[in-house]
Amino acid sequence: MMNSFGNYPHSQPKKVFRPAWQDELLPILQSSSEMILPIGMRKSYGDSCLNNGGTMMDLTHIRKIISFDPHRGIICVEAGITFKEILALIVPNGWFLPVSPGTQYITIGGAIANDIHGKNHHKAGSFGNHVLRIGLQRSDKDEIVLCSEHVSQDLFGATIGGLGLTGIIVWAEFTLTRIPSAMMKTKTERFMGYDEYHSISQKEETSPYTVSWFDSVSSGKKFMRGLFSSGEFIDHPLEDISNTTLHIPFYAPDILLNDLSIKAFNSLYYRKNLHAIAENIHHYVPYFYPLDSVNDWNKLYGKRGFLQYQCVIPHNDARDCIQEIVHCMQQEQLGSFLVVLKSFGSIPSRGLLSFPMAGMTLAMDFPMRGEKTLRMLSQFDEFVDQAGGRVYPAKDARMSGEHFRSWYPDYEQMLKIKDPMIESSFWRRVMR
Repeated sequence: MMNSFGNYPHSQPKKVFRPAWQDELLPILQSSSEMILPIGMRKSYGDSCLNNGGTMMDLTHIRKIISFDPHRGIICVEAGITFKEILALIVPNGWFLPVSPGTQYITIGGAIANDIHGKNHHKAGSFGNHVLRIGLQRSDKDEIVLCSEHVSQDLFGATIGGLGLTGIIVWAEFTLTRIPSAMMKTKTERFMGYDEYHSISQKEETSPYTVSWFDSVSSGKKFMRGLFSSGEFIDHPLEDISNTTLHIPFYAPDILLNDLSIKAFNSLYYRKNLHAIAENIHHYVPYFYPLDSVNDWNKLYGKRGFLQYQCVIPHNDARDCIQEIVHCMQQEQLGSFLVVLKSFGSIPSRGLLSFPMAGMTLAMDFPMRGEKTLRMLSQFDEFVDQAGGRVYPAKDARMSGEHFRSWYPDYEQMLKIKDPMIESSFWRRVMR
């Protein structure tokens, strides 16, 4: 569920520290009588960025750019800076983020803690693959610990994808990706069913960025019809980008969140392309961050919010497992407005608890309808488990501890490395 202390009173922390300087971190950690969770922009959809009833440390004021080498494409920044702020500096200098999710409004600390992935995973792996060094403040160390592939390797690997549990990420240095301009050439192709999707995906595997959407509610000949999108940066004169932002002023009433509205949305979205193949040239922002132009978009799911479910399934079993999940959604009449399908490449993640692995990743949003929704997602867990896959902790609000420990067996090593003063609601839930 989209987390905001105001929108979800049950997630109110007891206390929130907001340090502005690096030298404030250790005294806060060592003087606290309660477990603390470092947080950034709180864009995770579950409870990995919550410490219900406990103490949090908001790092968004620790946000300096420490160094930037525009010739080699290496940048070092404090953990609270956002992707949006970094892009404002690097794009005019011919560089882009090595990996980016679907929003600019996340911090570098959060990107590392969740080892985020993007539309270029098949080419670049996850964000942690591009991190050179991390400065980590632990409660049991008087100085900031330097972590890299060569120094404190175990701590480095546990911090990447470590859900913020190994200490406070103070700063990080990472490599960037060279781009010829801020403009992109994109192509969108229609597909009808998983097999046709897979055929297009293989044909477009040389494209730097790819992602797909499919209709989760249509059946028969229209089952899993969708849109495959690919893109690449090109050398092109910069065009103005619209700064128009849509504001959602109130929560959508439950009466609008029904099967008919989901079917109508899916049908309209599929038909948004007038042609079977559409090519366009435009600024990178609409391609990477479409939802950033809609403030409070989570209100479209009503006051009960939504649950996002994201899994990854090994390629050999992906077709059957994904189709099984979609059939289950349709049988339960709990469709999704937003369904994203993406192929993960074979580049191994560095993180001890990193989510990405070679296979197909499927992400879906569901309006929260109580036990009916929870039962269906538990059924998805069984499908995924049988196929040898796993669920993304950063997007989770309800997976069982048994499944987490099965999917992420290195949790035992994390228990040894975890900072003794740091904990989250997610960690308590899956460890009990």
